[in-house]
Formats: sequence, C-alpha cells, structure tokens
Amino acid sequence: MMFNWLSLITGLFYIVLGGVVIYYKFFFTTLEPAIAYAMGGLLILYGIFRIYRAVSKIKDSGNEE
Repeated sequence: MMFNWLSLITGLFYIVLGGVVIYYKFFFTTLEPAIAYAMGGLLILYGIFRIYRAVSKIKDSGNEE
C-alpha cells in the first residue's frame, strides 16, 4: 500500500520536473528549446501515467478489503 502512495508522489515529482525542464530549458546541461519541450513533455506524460497507475492500484486495493 505504501508503494502506491510513493508512486503517486513520484508521479507528481515527474510532472513538476517536466515543467521545470520546459521553463528553464535545463537538465544537467543547457538544452535546445525543441529538446527541452520534447523532454519536458515526456516527463509530464510519464508522471501522468505513474499517477494513473497508482490511483488505479489504490482503488483496486480498496475493493479487495
């Protein structure tokens, strides 16, 4: 159960990190704008996927009890 909540927090972290990469165009090194948008978008999509997966697992564990 704790892993699901940790996965939810990690998903939020990825969304924030994606926004930071898009805004500052920096990820360990200065990025070209096209690369920054692509990388930031992928990080945001992955964060949304992690949150969706965590929420669905939390709902499933609630149905089992």
